[in-house]
Amino acid sequence: MNGRIFSVILLPTAECNVACDYCFEHKEPHRLSSALLPLLTRRLLDHLEHEGIEECEIYWQGGEAMIMGPAWFAEAGRIMDTAAAARGRRFRHFLQTNLIGYSSAWNEVLHGMFGGELGTSMDFPNTHRKLLNGDAAGYTKTWTRRLHEARDAGIEIGVIAVLHQGSLDVGPEAFYRYFTEELGLKNFQVNTPFPGGPANHDGIHLDDGELGRFLAGLLDVWMERGQGSGVSLGPFDALIQHFTGAPARLPCIWKENCSNQFISVDAKGTVAQCDCWVTSYPEAFFGNIFREPDLTQMLRTSPARRQFVERPKHLVEHEDCLACRWLSICHGGCPVRTYSALGTMLAKDPYCEVYKAVFARAEHHARALLRDRIRLSRQATPAASSTTIRAPKVAAATS
Repeated sequence: MNGRIFSVILLPTAECNVACDYCFEHKEPHRLSSALLPLLTRRLLDHLEHEGIEECEIYWQGGEAMIMGPAWFAEAGRIMDTAAAARGRRFRHFLQTNLIGYSSAWNEVLHGMFGGELGTSMDFPNTHRKLLNGDAAGYTKTWTRRLHEARDAGIEIGVIAVLHQGSLDVGPEAFYRYFTEELGLKNFQVNTPFPGGPANHDGIHLDDGELGRFLAGLLDVWMERGQGSGVSLGPFDALIQHFTGAPARLPCIWKENCSNQFISVDAKGTVAQCDCWVTSYPEAFFGNIFREPDLTQMLRTSPARRQFVERPKHLVEHEDCLACRWLSICHGGCPVRTYSALGTMLAKDPYCEVYKAVFARAEHHARALLRDRIRLSRQATPAASSTTIRAPKVAAATS
């Protein structure tokens, strides 16, 4: 085994029970059949064996994954985990849900299959996430109630917030207080928006300078109030770990090459790089996991995937990335953010300047942390006494 972990973003359905303004996914009334799960599992396990990988992370998303129901997930987990154990491999399951369909009926499978954790999303202020035939206010009220119900059931919850102009307008202080004080969260992250797929793109683009200042300010607030108090705020926490020399798992937008580490599979078996690609850009599909018997061979020979593999080399040769001091962290940024904005992935991420501002601020804070650690370490070490230590007097020998 080589110690690598392979990740799969698995979309059992593209259906959804809400109507968010900026959703990039093409909604389609198709669900993954339980009858196909053994074949899907076998294809994934074959790939793990070919690559010498012991563990596979399964990120269940959608659409809205909870549409499938808790009984479906319990059976899916049983099928997949039993097959993996028989071949000396293991799956770890993670669930990302809008939480609107949560009820106590989910508690058993959440505590079992998903280890008592789930991920969800909420923005502040919420103007884009809406209920079907409803509005943003109704969505926020329902989501908040579900959040408290799940937390009362002992579920640990992480929240993703997609930034928009309203977030920048309220500022870092109010934004941070909403998630940590009003919602009482200890684990949340911020994502930059991008105009993928068939979404309504009005108001999606944010000014680079304004966005960079907001993120730097939010990082300052978190460092002052949350970093040492058990609040995890991504991607800042991973950046601080990186700059202080601790093991860090940076988000996928800054991976050395995302094509080496994960894929996405939808309910029909379509394989693409991530959920953004598999739900929005047919021209970037790698193949179909149900129709092609060898996933490893599919990934090695797919012309669409070849572009992902070659992107880092292209950026170094044709962009100014090689001269950038942050290249070893950023690697040119996210290909789908680039493609959605420019129509090609063979360019650097359009949020380049934003990332630079965040990296610089994170490095500043990391250096301060390291200085404090050195100072405290020196204070904890007993200083050598300034008193001269004399050898004990030895009595003269008698003759």
